[in-house]
Amino acid sequence: MGTFDVVKKNLEDRGFQVKVFASGAEAAAYLDGSIDGVSVAFGGSCTLQELGVQERLAAHNRVVWHWTDGKEVLPEAAGAQVYVTSANGLAETGEILNIDGAGNRAASTLYGHRRLIFVIGRNKLAPTYEEALHRARNIAGPKNAQRLGKKTPCAVKGDRCYDCRSPERICRGLVVLWEPMMGMEQSTEVLLVDEELGY
Repeated sequence: MGTFDVVKKNLEDRGFQVKVFASGAEAAAYLDGSIDGVSVAFGGSCTLQELGVQERLAAHNRVVWHWTDGKEVLPEAAGAQVYVTSANGLAETGEILNIDGAGNRAASTLYGHRRLIFVIGRNKLAPTYEEALHRARNIAGPKNAQRLGKKTPCAVKGDRCYDCRSPERICRGLVVLWEPMMGMEQSTEVLLVDEELGY
């Protein structure tokens, strides 16, 4: 598990609660066992989709996710007790980065929930903040634009961010968490998974 030693220490030094899992299945089992009888919302995340946690948690929680329930659940998602998402980039130095289009995921990683959980696969890890930002913009961004069928230069070419001005641009805002938000130090968790997950 040496892959995560440095970033785990740096995240903990910044005030995040960190757990390391050898596989996505173990992380999913942890989520299933530690979230019970509450309202849960998911941010847009291929990682969570791959882990199949929505079905597991829905068996004993009120779960809403705009990917499956439609955009009309976004107001309810914003008020959920627990918010689970991933990241577009994680620096070994401890910064968590997310790029967002509509703002719902970005907003929920900053405010409004009793508990915030990031599930992050090893492929999201980069040595520095600058490299994590590069990864978020030039790997995660184009892949998400392609998945959504957008007509942006990054989706068409699939190679990098063009900082376009396309009306279909999905990269509208960047959120960087240097530390948990005030009052969330004990309830912001980062689950590091030693497996490639999502973009």
